[in-house]
Amino acid sequence: MDNNVTKIIFFGDIVGKPGRFAVRDFLASNKEKYDFVVANIENASHGFGLTEKNYNDFIEYGVDVMTCGNHIWDKREINNYIENADKLVRPINYPSGVKGQGSRIFEKNGVKIGVINVLGRVFMGLCDSPWEIVAQEIKRIKEITPIVVIDFHAEATAEKICFAKYCSEFGVSAFLGTHTHVQTADESIINGTGYITDAGFCGASDGVIGMDYQTSLNRFLTDIPERYEIAKGDTVQVNAVELEIDNLTGRALCIKRINISSNNIEEKGNED
Repeated sequence: MDNNVTKIIFFGDIVGKPGRFAVRDFLASNKEKYDFVVANIENASHGFGLTEKNYNDFIEYGVDVMTCGNHIWDKREINNYIENADKLVRPINYPSGVKGQGSRIFEKNGVKIGVINVLGRVFMGLCDSPWEIVAQEIKRIKEITPIVVIDFHAEATAEKICFAKYCSEFGVSAFLGTHTHVQTADESIINGTGYITDAGFCGASDGVIGMDYQTSLNRFLTDIPERYEIAKGDTVQVNAVELEIDNLTGRALCIKRINISSNNIEEKGNED
């Protein structure tokens, strides 16, 4: 690998056991290609939140940092371990006093990489305005390292594009959208910032954004809340983004989408 370039892979929202195993198997074959591995895990444990067991599993698979979003609090046990979860970053624009950290600086192979997780506000739940918060955090991190990666967990494409351009003015290395679970074909470099509106998702291909089709259909037909179930099927997909970042300037040199499918591996165990 080029010592002046850091190669990063970022996995879109991982959904349930099919998504966890798809990422596990992908990294088992490809981990050595990357210097730094980031994954959005907010849907990793039965589609909602993250258990401590799955947190530790991801570390074993080779994930260096986990980002999340609005579902991170869905498993109550998160409150028991988030303060000690030094590879987990929760959205930075939750009100002050909320457990966990909204950004962290990691060091891998002698290179420091800042990671910020942010929630959007359009069509989302209530959270603090991210604009000034994130601008100040980018400035703080760039006093330590030129490499800054942002996971912007948001619904509206216009909000993602505008916020990405805003962050690019502060020299962000990568701005990666998550939340919709639909990979967009607009990967580009904006003012030196690697950008994609949504990285997509990792999980069962045969459902509706990782969830069971029939459950999703019932909710749309009846408007009656029904517990979502993880989709089952013969194939799983891995949606991710590869980036190469210049270690000296922090600028993105290239960005590439990953969208692959493979046979689902069935394993014993009831936890989705």
